[in-house]
Amino acid sequence: MHFSRPLYEGLPWLYIALGAGGIVVSYFVAEPGVLAALTGVAGFAAVLAGVVILLRRRDFRELGRRYVGRDAIVPDRQKRPGPGPGQD
Repeated sequence: MHFSRPLYEGLPWLYIALGAGGIVVSYFVAEPGVLAALTGVAGFAAVLAGVVILLRRRDFRELGRRYVGRDAIVPDRQKRPGPGPGQD
């Protein structure tokens, strides 16, 4: 499944916003108890997921900038021992 770029870039922020909303709602539930706890935990999980996605994307883009114009796979293959060409 492919999303348009604006939707793809906005998903982590949507997760964070919905998670923060869930945390806030958990404080205002009329009967605190299981429902409030589940809402708070789900909100925290959504915030955590959004932050993790943002950090992973940042790290991936940083890594991509380091290898601009280079092939990251070739140096790794040269270091590994194994059969050479025609030595199956």
